[in-house]
Amino acid sequence: MKELTDSVYAFADLRQGKYLYVDKTEYVWKLVRSYKGIYFLSRPRRFGKSLMVSTLKAIFEGRKELFDGLAISKKEYDWKSYPVIHFDMGNCSAKTPQALESFIEDRLCDVAAEHNVTLRGQSYATRFESLISALSKRGKVVILIDEYDKPILNNVTNPEADAILGVLKGFYSTIKTCEDLERFVFITGVTKFCHVSLFSDLNNLTDITMRSDYATMFGYTQSELEHYFSDRIEATAQDQKVSVEELKRKLKVWYDGYCFEETSETVYNPVSIAKFFENDGKFDNYWFATGTPSFLMELAKKTDFNFEDAVSKAVPGVTFDAFEIPNIDPVTLLLQTGYLTIKSSEIRFNKRWFWLDFPNEEVAESFSTYLLNSYVGRTQREVSSFSADLATAFLEGNLNQARKVLESFFAGVPYTIHKKSEATFQSVFYAIFRLLGFNVEAESCTNDGRIDAVVQTDDHIYLFEFKLDDDDTALSQIKEKAYFKKYLQSSKKITMIGVNFDSEKGQLIDWQTEDVVE
Repeated sequence: MKELTDSVYAFADLRQGKYLYVDKTEYVWKLVRSYKGIYFLSRPRRFGKSLMVSTLKAIFEGRKELFDGLAISKKEYDWKSYPVIHFDMGNCSAKTPQALESFIEDRLCDVAAEHNVTLRGQSYATRFESLISALSKRGKVVILIDEYDKPILNNVTNPEADAILGVLKGFYSTIKTCEDLERFVFITGVTKFCHVSLFSDLNNLTDITMRSDYATMFGYTQSELEHYFSDRIEATAQDQKVSVEELKRKLKVWYDGYCFEETSETVYNPVSIAKFFENDGKFDNYWFATGTPSFLMELAKKTDFNFEDAVSKAVPGVTFDAFEIPNIDPVTLLLQTGYLTIKSSEIRFNKRWFWLDFPNEEVAESFSTYLLNSYVGRTQREVSSFSADLATAFLEGNLNQARKVLESFFAGVPYTIHKKSEATFQSVFYAIFRLLGFNVEAESCTNDGRIDAVVQTDDHIYLFEFKLDDDDTALSQIKEKAYFKKYLQSSKKITMIGVNFDSEKGQLIDWQTEDVVE
């Protein structure tokens, strides 16, 4: 059994250290076999992008010995060595254009020193061009840029975001300027931002982000999981006294589900799988813990974003396109950062539309907890304790206790956090019901501000209608619109619950219940 690691991202170290490596070099060969190529691919963070860049670097440095026994070693390839420029923007924390220019200058100096080249010119763009030009005298140049968008993502809500974008535009435009000197370019990121030269100036840039033939290039397919981790799966199943099939089923629910092209197979999160086995088979929120989406929450609050709508309404294909900072759609950002993924698609009006949702249990639970933490100021411990208490009340059919739990939860929310916005309350209630762990249907709200939810336990169905402020028609609306009819054949007890919420005080002010009698 080869040693497993989630902290080594250099391909050479993985191979020389004899760590477990899931062979993705078949995809790599398809990229490098052509005479020339300029590619872009976006994937969520911690999804193997840095490892892929490192793998490409080893190939273009001609380090054939590292690939013995892998798929590419059986392919026709010349293994010629090329000068490689590798920029990793992942550790850039610049908050001003001046700081970003300094970061770029430092990296240019590092690469120049590595290749024993003298930089010329004053501007960073000119010095980048001089670096490429000098190296091209030794052969066509390979450029690998990892996390190209990190300086942008760090500054989405920063007033200087446009100026920072301008710096990157000037830097990346050099790739176009020096195109004739380049053998191969590969650029990774999490998102696709307009106006950074990549998507506007590089006319021959091939975006493989949603190409079906590269959809499983990152992450683990079901067959890869069962092949490379079979010994660990069997050992863990034995330790937990469950069948191998049961463990695989649970792994799929928790960590699978990422879909990067509507017709392609879903993949598992690689960091979550590694950490799961490193932590003796404990199901936990590993990927989410490696970085929280604080910038997403800031953007969501700023735009009054409704999270429920994001998973209950189909979105058009343009949602996947590059976007501008002043006009960021939170749905696009959630999708590209991995918090939402494709669940299905359909053709409408001769165009493809997509249904989105959380990829798996890990992301659904973690994101909902983080949302409540961000929106109502509750710690993760408080949110976890609250959801457990509320779930217990529903399981026991104790609606009085359920009301008390909700009242207590909202009573402690600081007044400064209250926001008199329907979208805010819709998002909060949606997160609460996603956390319960039951079969929960959160439906789209209508234009009168209602928030519907259906919670099903083994023997009970609860139909909720939420209203804000002076609107006390929640329960009557459930009855008048007969929401319960579709559940009458379930043989479960059905209870209607109308809840009224004071958006100014942030408190539950009314709670009416009535059982459905056939």
